Amino acid sequence: MSERAVQDAIDGKTTTAGTPPVRRHGPLRLAFEAFVVRREATIFIVAVALLLYFWSNNSDFLARNNLVNLSQQTAPYAIIAAGMVLLLVSGEIDLSVGAVFALSPFLMHYMIDYYGTYPIVAIIGSILAGAVIGLVNGFVVVVLKVPSFVATLGMLFLILGIMLTTSHAYPAQIPEAAHGVRGWFGQSDWSELIWCLIIVAYFHVVLTRSRWGLYTIATGGNPLGASEAGIRTGRIKFGNFMVTSALGAFAGILEAFRVDSIDPTSAGADGASPMFTAVSAAVIGGTALAGGSGTVVGALLGALVLAELRNGFNLIGINANPFNIILGAAIILSMVLNVYLTRLRRAGRR
Repeated sequence: MSERAVQDAIDGKTTTAGTPPVRRHGPLRLAFEAFVVRREATIFIVAVALLLYFWSNNSDFLARNNLVNLSQQTAPYAIIAAGMVLLLVSGEIDLSVGAVFALSPFLMHYMIDYYGTYPIVAIIGSILAGAVIGLVNGFVVVVLKVPSFVATLGMLFLILGIMLTTSHAYPAQIPEAAHGVRGWFGQSDWSELIWCLIIVAYFHVVLTRSRWGLYTIATGGNPLGASEAGIRTGRIKFGNFMVTSALGAFAGILEAFRVDSIDPTSAGADGASPMFTAVSAAVIGGTALAGGSGTVVGALLGALVLAELRNGFNLIGINANPFNIILGAAIILSMVLNVYLTRLRRAGRR
């Protein structure tokens, strides 16, 4: 029997000549097996379990107002995480995206109030400025061969210094000229979530169904082999740095509109809080820090799990201090599982 015939027999496509295919499992069993092998399966189960746990302890957890809060705590970090997944999969990381998150609303404010720019143009300009910062990060990493951890750490402090100097470390009001677009960009209850779902869906398709996604996975999984296969790995990394930084800028603008203020402390004391949350969401969701594998939908679920923990702790009266303990344990456990599952998948291919 040929290898093809053996494989067909294993797959249940044929048995002996003239005999119809044998169905080994029912549709529910097949659907369950298809679900279990997906990277997002574990984090999805955790998200549902947390939802049920907090709801059972406090029925307000699923009240409309709290669901709005939950979506607003999830969306901006899931948006950043969508770009971070692409970058991590390609074998790099961006520590400066938290500072871009804080800087972009100020750029919008400067363009509107000081230069009379139309609000939509100012928003697009701020996002493009974020992309330019990503381009600079890519140049330092790809062309100058500086490790991305060091290059983007330096960029983080550079951007943070520029933002604090130009703003004098004082918050600013959303420009009056931009009040007409606030509902579209964060102030409406579900606007952040809608943007988040659109972005996550788009980059999920990019990573799983496009040539760019295939090249991104190849670049992070086997850089030398990817280069020898003709993939321009430097171009892939340039693009992913730009995407990550642009999404950080967009998320910062959404948050500024949501809180109706431009706050220089929105990125945390060290300018890295949104970045750490996004990376945590990506890792918990199944993205490997070593590169080569990841999932944008998993990052969304990871951001949801983090939001559920923060929100649920507040509702049921648990002190917020243990949150970091749980977060740290979740990241370590996720990385252990990623390594273990990767070994199982590789063993299964042999």
